[in-house]
Amino acid sequence: MSNFAEEIAELRRQIDDHDYRYYVLNAPIVADVEYDALLRRLRELEAQHPDLITPDSPTQRVSGQPASGFAEYVHKRPMLSLDNSYSIDDLRDWAKRCEKLAEGRNFDYVAELKIDGLSISLIYENGLLTNGVTRGDGVRGEAVTQNVRTIRSIPLRLKENTKQDNPQSSLFADEEVAGPLPEVEVRGEVYLPHESFQQMNREREQQGLPTYANPRNAASGTMRQLDSNIVASRKLDIFCYQLFFDGDEAFPTHQQSMQWMEHAGFKVNPHRRVCKTIDELVAFCNEWETKRDALNYETDGIVIKVNQTRIREEIGTTSKSPRWAIAYKFPARQISTKLVDVIYQVGRTGAITPVAVFEPVLLAGTTVSRASLHNADEIKRLGVMLGDYVFIEKSGEIIPQVIKVITERRTGEEKEIVFPTECPECQTDLIRPEGEAVTRCPNPVCPAKVRERILYFASRRAMRIEGLGEALVQQLTSPRIQRDTKGEALFDQIGQEMTLSPLIQDVADLYQLKDKRDELIALERMGEKSADNLLAQIETSKQAGLARLLHGLDIRHVGERTAQVLANHFSSIEKLEAASVEELSNVYEIGSVMAIAIREWFDNERNQKLLARLKEAGILMQVTRVGTEATIPRLFEGKQFVLTGTLPTMKRDEAKTFIEARGGRVNSSVSKKTDFVVAGEEAGSKLERAQELAIKILDEAALLEFGQATN
Repeated sequence: MSNFAEEIAELRRQIDDHDYRYYVLNAPIVADVEYDALLRRLRELEAQHPDLITPDSPTQRVSGQPASGFAEYVHKRPMLSLDNSYSIDDLRDWAKRCEKLAEGRNFDYVAELKIDGLSISLIYENGLLTNGVTRGDGVRGEAVTQNVRTIRSIPLRLKENTKQDNPQSSLFADEEVAGPLPEVEVRGEVYLPHESFQQMNREREQQGLPTYANPRNAASGTMRQLDSNIVASRKLDIFCYQLFFDGDEAFPTHQQSMQWMEHAGFKVNPHRRVCKTIDELVAFCNEWETKRDALNYETDGIVIKVNQTRIREEIGTTSKSPRWAIAYKFPARQISTKLVDVIYQVGRTGAITPVAVFEPVLLAGTTVSRASLHNADEIKRLGVMLGDYVFIEKSGEIIPQVIKVITERRTGEEKEIVFPTECPECQTDLIRPEGEAVTRCPNPVCPAKVRERILYFASRRAMRIEGLGEALVQQLTSPRIQRDTKGEALFDQIGQEMTLSPLIQDVADLYQLKDKRDELIALERMGEKSADNLLAQIETSKQAGLARLLHGLDIRHVGERTAQVLANHFSSIEKLEAASVEELSNVYEIGSVMAIAIREWFDNERNQKLLARLKEAGILMQVTRVGTEATIPRLFEGKQFVLTGTLPTMKRDEAKTFIEARGGRVNSSVSKKTDFVVAGEEAGSKLERAQELAIKILDEAALLEFGQATN
């Protein structure tokens, strides 16, 4: 047993060290397969010897069963909120107040990025994580410990070598505290990195679920999930910013506390600066106002604190906020306007999305007049009514969203928003499955769903049928009024206009339009030239290839990358159709959830008929490689690339094709999983991010040489 205990202890030590290097330092020293082997061995040993399992074991980060609720926790020291300043003048005034309250004593400031997430308190007893608590009302929070434990950058145990790494620490150096460690409290901000946020929303969109409006809301909603397995899957992260020993400030300066937390295994934000003067603070704020969009997380300002603990005590606090700290908020990306209407859009999966229509306003450089309200629950949460004045903001300076109702401006004439019970397109009774936030139209031939599926099929990343936009698809899928030779509408015996069936009712009908050229020409704003151009585009799309076809068919969970993986592996639609769930699951990058969804799509009778008609139309449904392409070695198999800047001779699509033909994957953003960044002229923040993460940089010549190494 002792040998097993020693091996388990050594495995835990190694895994903890690798977690720290990967999630905190961004500097792994082993490959994923080696890490997985260590974790697998630890699980095996703990299964054989359950009496040796400890709460701080890496295997215990995720619980097996959802929690029934969260217990209340009273903070030993209140988690106060910060006062905000919205201008440099406000910041200078705050600094003058601090100088006055310090009564001439010398001090400096620490400025650090304000992370847009949710505050968490981490409690360690005898070096072990025992509680993770939300801020709550500042006095009482909720114990979300099991969810906190899933965040890989949070240590379950303080690093054992903290004393050696940080000998100046009074916590470990004083003789009188040579016994048990005091209670250590570390406070931080839990956030969702952009790449995790985008991945979560992509998955929710594929599942027909409403997407989150911004990373902050997503992080907050995730932390309150009762099932820690869901929390673990969303890859939250944290930056720590405050340290207490037994409820008291730990060190003479804030900067020393930050350094101790780094030594103890916590992740602290590297973008901070000790500033001697207010002018240095102003320079730091101005610098990050322009640089913040290059980060992989949201920051909405700078937190500025007096560095010296004793000076903080003299400056003091109010009942709500410390006087020795302030948050400088970057210029607003938020404005108020009046909600005048709510319209309801039907997506290709049938999801009903309410869209707020408001009086147009200029926000972050563009005029906006609409924003998604996501679903009925979001309308209820906001408490918004027609005629309300609301605050809107842009998430990431791109997507406008309603964030708050200005109830003080209500006049009594506002009207309740009534969510529809029938589809606004086909009048089918809407359904809302139990446990889901999305309301759907179940009608498979709902005109709106048909339109959206056709647009998706024709999109640039799918079959790439240029000229097939929303207005034209609307005409093609709508019933047509019958007209005489003079173009006059025809009426039946009771005076109603006589109509013909739509020109197309699904994507396969696109390939029959060549037989309806005259009817196509007769559509509004078409004419012979436009009609012939469209027909030529449709004909060309037949050769788009298997990957683009699979993407365009809108199979659940199958996006552009997955479609490419399936095409490369199976080479033809016939082989893919015949694949079992097990065979699909064994394909690199295809998991069991995807495999089941793919199998269900091909087993559906309606889809089978659609596929047969597409085959009959002559759509290319296999991967064809000619010449040297057929023998291109898969040198980049399993490698992830990011392209940035302008390459000397290759266009972006050409470089992407070159990489994918060799088995590589091209992503849009740089992360710890990126293997290579291919950089050209005017490479921006992606190159900087790659350099921060020590990712290998290639120029075009190096990429070509690498990709042709064995040719």
